[in-house]
Amino acid sequence: MDWGTIYADVQQNYLVYLSIPVVAALLGYVTKIAAVKMMFYPMKFVGIPPFFGWQGIVPRNALRMASIAVDTITTKLVSVNEVVSKLDSERLGKELEGPAMEVIETIIREVMSKHQPRLWESLPNFAQKKLIDRVKKDVPGVIASVMEDIKGNIDEILDLKALVIRILMKDKHLLNRIFQEVGREEFKFFGVSGLYFGFMIGVVQMVLWVLLKEPWILPVFGFLVGFISDWIALNILFEPKKPIPFGSYTIQGLFLKRQQKVAADYAKIIARDILTPQTIIGEMVAGPLSERVQKMVDERVREMVDSKASIVKPFVVMAVGAESFQRMKQDTSEMLMARLADVIMHAETYVQTSLDIENVVGKKMQAMTPLEFEGLLRPVFKQEEWILIMTGAILGGLVGEGQLMVMIKMGII
Repeated sequence: MDWGTIYADVQQNYLVYLSIPVVAALLGYVTKIAAVKMMFYPMKFVGIPPFFGWQGIVPRNALRMASIAVDTITTKLVSVNEVVSKLDSERLGKELEGPAMEVIETIIREVMSKHQPRLWESLPNFAQKKLIDRVKKDVPGVIASVMEDIKGNIDEILDLKALVIRILMKDKHLLNRIFQEVGREEFKFFGVSGLYFGFMIGVVQMVLWVLLKEPWILPVFGFLVGFISDWIALNILFEPKKPIPFGSYTIQGLFLKRQQKVAADYAKIIARDILTPQTIIGEMVAGPLSERVQKMVDERVREMVDSKASIVKPFVVMAVGAESFQRMKQDTSEMLMARLADVIMHAETYVQTSLDIENVVGKKMQAMTPLEFEGLLRPVFKQEEWILIMTGAILGGLVGEGQLMVMIKMGII
């Protein structure tokens, strides 16, 4: 090894050589940013299916990713019974008294006008009002009774797991956002780490190049920059799982260190975008299992109508006909069911405050074990981790090959 020749070479080409670790740092950064983007974008497959092209890992594996989120939400954070147990049926009935009164008056007028228009129109206004007022008095009790029925049969009415999966499968942007929000700081670190690791590897690459001038050094180290820096960064995010005291510092996976903050962010998304009063109420009264609620409403409405008819029921049946009387009760039930979600949403503030989803989810997440907590984000990386790492490595190798071509063109080798 001729040190004089090496020194002269360095003097002549030092700017080119100094660019090697800089390029390696930029390469590390770019490959990390590319890896993060590849996790979430594009939303739809771009290229020639099935093999020549790409779709973001999360949207491509939407069902699996949604299932991971759902399993966490429904098995560790919120139970079906917990969702509705906090609702006070009587308080809800009082909250809904005003809007329910308006709806029931409209329903009575519509039902009477449909089935007995002549009889209804022949009644003086005070008689119509008296009939409506008598029915109105029972409305809060009917709503409270229906809510008690719902709470007692909630497992047959609300499939929380199916609800959350449908929401996330329908809105893949929301699915993306869940993982992006949860791992926001980690994804930033993942990109920045590429600069540091790339630069350090680039320094080694530069020294070896200056000493050996072997053509394989640049592409091989470019490959290693992409490969090793990705691998190191991923492990720093999730390892070690349990905190390890080290002098005045504590060593732990960066994501796991942020458990308290991540829990708060995750809880906000769950409460504001997934388990909202609208989605929960809508699922109960209009979801796949809402037929059970329809039966409950139907039973309560029939009880109310029959109780109001009470002594004069035979005369009412004689006047309007038994079949028509049954249809009137059926229509009343169906109309109330159709408007039930809108009525209950007038108590949205009360429902949201009572359920307190954000606080419940946040506290339970903060109490998770490191292994449970890791499961919130690790699957996004783990699903096709090798593809991300190899993509970075191949890009690094190509850049290294480009550097080699520049060296050859400049006559350095």
